[in-house]
Amino acid sequence: MSRVGYGAAQLDRLRDRRGEAVALLRRAVELGVNHVDTAEFYGFGFANAVIREALRREDSVLVVTKVGADPNPGGRLPLRIAQRPEQLRASVEDNLRSLGVDRLPVVNLRRLDSGPGLRPEGDQVVDLDDQLGVMTALRDEGKIGAIGLSSVTLDGLRRALPAGIVCVQNAYSLVSRADEDMLRLCAAEGIAWVPFFPLGGAFPGLPKVTEEPAVHAVAESLGVTPSQVGLAWLLHHAPNVLLIPGTADPAHLEANMAVGELTFDDATRAALNAVESRSNEVPIG
Repeated sequence: MSRVGYGAAQLDRLRDRRGEAVALLRRAVELGVNHVDTAEFYGFGFANAVIREALRREDSVLVVTKVGADPNPGGRLPLRIAQRPEQLRASVEDNLRSLGVDRLPVVNLRRLDSGPGLRPEGDQVVDLDDQLGVMTALRDEGKIGAIGLSSVTLDGLRRALPAGIVCVQNAYSLVSRADEDMLRLCAAEGIAWVPFFPLGGAFPGLPKVTEEPAVHAVAESLGVTPSQVGLAWLLHHAPNVLLIPGTADPAHLEANMAVGELTFDDATRAALNAVESRSNEVPIG
């Protein structure tokens, strides 16, 4: 598995240039991407449609999708929470249809228990065991291959381990490292750690990796961008980290893929590790 994959959320920026979106994904494959992160609510199905058109069986690209939220066209936010077991099942079926497959290799259950973003309320507050019940049933039925978790707490991950968890997607970056204990548990259990918001700052009020003086100093010394430094730090920080940076720009795609070649000496790692970690618990909505 390549340690740098591609996150499809930003493909929607090319909605009116579908050919460019397909070409961008083909270029990602040429550059070595072999895992792509997507969801039915990315562009109201647009990302999945592009993936279906662009990827070929012989590319051997692992497509990872997620459930726990559904598209919300016309809403104040582009998605709505969908945590109930029957909604999780329906979301899996939606992803199967839009991707044109009969099995989803990996599906992340987005719990919304931690990190920035929406929090479930009312009948959307669902016990993890009930959700894992439907996810394991879908796996037994052959509709999904493996189960991941997203926006989960350390306790939630521990509870879920018996179900067989293959990856965790939480908001995590150089400037927001509250999940170190969970990262270590994942490493010990052979679980991939796939950070979203890997540069922080996706919502107002969140710290940004690219605003850190230490990051700029390293970038200048190496002749790379601050974003590349932030991504490369994640790869150096733990061996089970996989990246899924997203972009709609071919040049930016190539820059993201190049971070796998960056090396840090001990002094550089120490300078970056000394950057203060701050909270990313910013409710949205």
